[in-house]
Amino acid sequence: MPFSVTPIGFVRSCFKEKFAIPRQPRLAPAARGVLELLAPFDRAEAVAGLEQVSHVWLLFLFHQALEDKPRLKVRPPRLGGNRQLGVFATRSTHRPNGIGQSVVRLEKVEPGRLWLSGIDLLDGTPVLDIKPYVPYADSLAEARNAIAEQAPAAIPVDWDAAALAAAQAHGARLGEPLTELIEQCLAQDPRPAYQQPAPERRYGTRLWDVEVRWHYPEPGRIRVLEVTLAGA
Repeated sequence: MPFSVTPIGFVRSCFKEKFAIPRQPRLAPAARGVLELLAPFDRAEAVAGLEQVSHVWLLFLFHQALEDKPRLKVRPPRLGGNRQLGVFATRSTHRPNGIGQSVVRLEKVEPGRLWLSGIDLLDGTPVLDIKPYVPYADSLAEARNAIAEQAPAAIPVDWDAAALAAAQAHGARLGEPLTELIEQCLAQDPRPAYQQPAPERRYGTRLWDVEVRWHYPEPGRIRVLEVTLAGA
């Protein structure tokens, strides 16, 4: 029997492109956004009591990765993109029903809006449900995952002086920790692990309303080259 679901809201996120979004929530604490709730959930009654909660689970749709044909195996980027695992052993975006989940920090609660940080959600992501994080039930000391025991190691991020000055200026204009956001996202190395580009190859993504460009001058090191207003 088919079922249908309806979004309760949409995320307005710092991430305007999929590339460089952290592969898990909370890896970039400076990544912030707002969940704008739709009627009837935009009323104060729907979020009453949520101000007592520090973190929430978001259930959402991978709206740019929905597929008609289900995948039984996927190639997780963390494993280099060369090793296949069963889809249910991964958090790949290629889900049977396109459903994802993230635990994020709840910074502020307003009727119709939740202010979030530590997000890994693309701008415009449809949210299906919100659930409060319950520490005694959701944090299990005995839990294990031999596929991903620890967070990926961060790699050093250097800056061209002009790029750093521009990031600081744009961060002040936006009222956002843009410099920290860039460093936290790039330090996880958003490339697939199998890519070994030439040093002169440039990469880029959009965060908020700025374009960020960087390269890999040597293995295991990133240098931010430019931070410019998008479309300028």
